[in-house]
Amino acid sequence: MSATDLDVGFSGRLVNFKAARARHGEKADFMARMLTVGDPLADAVIVELDALGQAGRQLLNAGLTDGLDSLKDPPPAIAALLRQLETVPEWVDREALVQGDVVSQSIPPLWSNFAFSAGSLVHTYSSPAIARLLVQTGQLSTMARRRLLETGIWRIQSILPGGLVRGAPGYVQTVQVRLLHARMRATALKRGWEHERWGVPINQTDVARTWLDFTIVPFRALAQVGLAITEEQQESLYRHWWYVGHLLGLDEGFFLPLHNHDEAEALLELVDSTTTPLDENTRILTMALLDANVDELCAMPGSPFTRPVARELLNALTRLFQGDEVADALGVPPSSVMSLLPLFAGGNAETRRWQVRTPDAAEQARAENLVVYREWTSLAPDGTEYQKHIRAAG
Repeated sequence: MSATDLDVGFSGRLVNFKAARARHGEKADFMARMLTVGDPLADAVIVELDALGQAGRQLLNAGLTDGLDSLKDPPPAIAALLRQLETVPEWVDREALVQGDVVSQSIPPLWSNFAFSAGSLVHTYSSPAIARLLVQTGQLSTMARRRLLETGIWRIQSILPGGLVRGAPGYVQTVQVRLLHARMRATALKRGWEHERWGVPINQTDVARTWLDFTIVPFRALAQVGLAITEEQQESLYRHWWYVGHLLGLDEGFFLPLHNHDEAEALLELVDSTTTPLDENTRILTMALLDANVDELCAMPGSPFTRPVARELLNALTRLFQGDEVADALGVPPSSVMSLLPLFAGGNAETRRWQVRTPDAAEQARAENLVVYREWTSLAPDGTEYQKHIRAAG
């Protein structure tokens, strides 16, 4: 498949491919090919669940919590998925898996939330192909607060100590997110998704973009507010998220080459530079997201925020994290709080220096953060969208 073919064949989502190919070579070709690839293992499970009904769902849930060996005569698609999930790659550090994502645990929860919402999710929604699918099948524009909470809790469960061990909440929820992607893929195709224009819905490149939205994107944002991490911490961060990528069904060709921010930045530039311009769907989702985050900030126990202050702060952070050009295209207005951001960054940097000055101080700060993160997981609503999309046919 040539660059010209790709530019024409995926006009709805792939632009500037010749220039990207000149810069990135085979990596660009790989990314483009992955626009046509979904997740066969997860897709087959969705078909099987629709055929088996409640019995199939019970088997899947039991297999996720107790393992494939606990099931008697599991159906083939569920067995194949569980077998892949339980085959732990040789590159996984099992001891580190028990500790969780210690780098993310070291970040103050409030600033982690800002980087996740105004950084990660806004970037995710800035892909017109992803935004189009979410608006059409996920009702994110009207369910933004619930989905913000659910996605945030999944992220936290994935970084907690032992969170990705088989059967733990982070492990189960990560697989549920994977199956949600498969459900949405099936629903979009049934509703006439324009494959030739947009590629496979929630294809491998989309999942890679999402994976970057939990690694380079939020930590690039955190560095802008004084919470940078070291090279050693970067390597630890990416190794943890390699395993998340594995559980999500992401092709190893996307994540195993990435050990630090510089390497991840190159992939992010490739993906972003070939993404079509922002559209109305991206603006709808961004505004819904920011509205939902204002609600969350004001609802926190003892919250110091009023709605106007929360909105100004989120507008300022979105413009800082995304850049003025993107923020303007998304309809995020300038904010009077922008002038205060250097003060926040300076305060964060000084606090972090004190927190990491000794191993004991760093461990104490991490332990204090974990108390808050665990409290946040208790806010999870019953019956998440991840679970619903496993249950219901599109």
